[in-house]
Amino acid sequence: MEEERARRIVETLRSRNVFAHVKLPQAGVTQYGIRVTLPDGREAIWDNDGTAGLEAQIMRNGILVGFVASIPESENFGDGQIIESIATADYDRPVGRSRPSTPQPASTRPPAPVSLTQRLRSSFRG
Repeated sequence: MEEERARRIVETLRSRNVFAHVKLPQAGVTQYGIRVTLPDGREAIWDNDGTAGLEAQIMRNGILVGFVASIPESENFGDGQIIESIATADYDRPVGRSRPSTPQPASTRPPAPVSLTQRLRSSFRG
């Protein structure tokens, strides 16, 4: 996204009470993006990677915690459609989430220890 377009979109988003900023290009990238600060401390970085489609990375303290997947046919969006997509995105349910660790299957767990009562009972059976 060009700088002028990013600035126009940010200005309109701010008028809609979206806390948006122009994201400056990083080394090796010539595209400007839009950074939306979310109330819980996360940030959504929209279109700073040079891809054609509209998508966002959700970051917390510089760590990727989710994303808004590329919106179909967004490479042809005008400013109004981009603004609407960013303003109405569901940031609370990003597509990419890490899964909690799964418990081990029961068959790979070590057997439960045998109690004293169980050992005595088994010794008296004949």
